[in-house]
Amino acid sequence: MKNFSSLFFAALLTLGNSALGQSTMIVAPAATPQRQPVPTIASAIDREISNVEKQILDVADAVPEGKYNFSPESLNIAGGDFKGVRTFAAQLKHVATSNYFIWSPLTSDKLPEGLKDGNGPENVKTKAEIIQFLKDSFALGHKAAATLSLENVLQSPEGSKSTRLHLAEFGVAHAFDHYGQLVEYLRMNGIVPPASRGKSE
Repeated sequence: MKNFSSLFFAALLTLGNSALGQSTMIVAPAATPQRQPVPTIASAIDREISNVEKQILDVADAVPEGKYNFSPESLNIAGGDFKGVRTFAAQLKHVATSNYFIWSPLTSDKLPEGLKDGNGPENVKTKAEIIQFLKDSFALGHKAAATLSLENVLQSPEGSKSTRLHLAEFGVAHAFDHYGQLVEYLRMNGIVPPASRGKSE
């Protein structure tokens, strides 16, 4: 019985020391993962606007000002029917103008002076002026995206028969449509589009 008591006491002492050792160990706190913002309809559309904005502004910047009046009509391509198509500058102004017409119903902003049709203001002529006009139009797009919510995307803004979601998305789709045309203008002038640089052709 005496031996059993000694063994029992020794076992308790060992467990106590082990527990004491564990309690004095310093454990590094686990790294707290960064929380990503919860996606919303507004942030999703805003991201799409940012994507097309970057593509358009990159090609606008890549073309020298001396080529802003280029149109494929000047190449006289056999079988090509390019008579009367927009110049590079006119394409960019059309994108910006359309952005205003499409997105302003979502924000209730007034259109800038000189917007009568899809061609843009006549007094916007230089490369710098056109790029600023584009930037301002995309700023309106970001403002328009911020107005969207799950509750209102299927509603029509005042004075429009289209839903808010359609207007927001149509601005992106329209700009990408013209981006495809602008890329061809760059290629016709021997300019590799920025998005294709460093990639296999």
